[in-house]
Amino acid sequence: MYDTSLNTPKSEIDARIHNLQATLNRLGVDAALILQKTDLFYFSGTIQQANLYVPASGTPILMVNRILERAEAESSIERIVALPSPSRIPEILRQAGFRIPARLGLELDVLPTSLYFRYRDVFNGAETPDISTEIRRVRAVKSAFEIAVIREAAQYSDRVAACVPALLREGMTEIELAGRLEAEARRLGHQGVVRMRMWGSEMFYGHLLSGPSGGIPSYQSSPTGGSGTNPAVAQGASFRRIQRNEPVMLDYVFSLRGYLSDHTRLFSLGPIPEDLVKAHSTMLALQVELQRMAKPGAVSGSLFDFAWHYVSERGYANHFMGANDERVRFIGHGVGLELDEFPFLNAGQTMELEENMVIALEPKLVFPGRGVVGIENTHLVTKTGLEQLGQYPGEITVV
Repeated sequence: MYDTSLNTPKSEIDARIHNLQATLNRLGVDAALILQKTDLFYFSGTIQQANLYVPASGTPILMVNRILERAEAESSIERIVALPSPSRIPEILRQAGFRIPARLGLELDVLPTSLYFRYRDVFNGAETPDISTEIRRVRAVKSAFEIAVIREAAQYSDRVAACVPALLREGMTEIELAGRLEAEARRLGHQGVVRMRMWGSEMFYGHLLSGPSGGIPSYQSSPTGGSGTNPAVAQGASFRRIQRNEPVMLDYVFSLRGYLSDHTRLFSLGPIPEDLVKAHSTMLALQVELQRMAKPGAVSGSLFDFAWHYVSERGYANHFMGANDERVRFIGHGVGLELDEFPFLNAGQTMELEENMVIALEPKLVFPGRGVVGIENTHLVTKTGLEQLGQYPGEITVV
């Protein structure tokens, strides 16, 4: 009934559970209860409505509220049981030979307060330390399996970008071009969902912005915004008609088997002004410098600091990663099952890079009333620096 060919391999799930249990033991936490959808998928292989109980030692239990049969088909967790109500969790644990934990780790960065109090009652007032940061650290270093899927997603990002020259024409609206590109992405297997962890953050496929649209800021934690189709969305492509001699930015995410590739390229109908071409070239050069510096052991915040000094010395400080006071204070971010994973390459961050982290690096300059220039690629952290996964040319493609 269910296609299991794309299931996460059992060896992957086992390794992830092992890493989480090692973390729980290091923290002195008796068990974790995984509820957030992406974490649930990462550790169990399914996003059916379920609670994943991971003891510091022993076999995890996946307790499924809905849909049990599908969870059993998708997950390699050995113990999978029905869960009519969270109030039954203590009974299920006792039947499995577990005592109610004294310290139960929860994902308090995303868990709604009402659910938090409910689970506090279910676990009889057990201490509930926040383990969300440690979970995100576990997820930050990617396995060979994850890297292979992200590599494939990056190839599809290239293929979507390569469609732009044949589709782009003067007078078409941003939303029309976006729709045509999104249809191609779906044809290639885009899952249609781009997951983000930050509360209140959401994204469709990404941002397609032409000319002045590239300089319109929005609420999203991003150097670009765009007006979108209406105030209920307030970001991304609009009904603005694309003109000649202006930058057209395609900042799209390809989502494949849960994993993401973040990718930005610039296009134009005819040449854009020379000062914008120069600014774009500066961002390409900055990307090369950062690719060289971002080795294991590099402090994430130091990469932003270097980028800030680099653009300041070249006169672009008021345009870097947004315009004037609307700038964001990062130059890149981790990518995996979510678009905002560890590590964050932002001011003040002290996390050190590790081999096999995956980072989207996005040096951009925003010019209000004119547009945005810059680049974004998804990269793998290697011993010698960043390996760029997207290969579509970074220079402006003039149609």
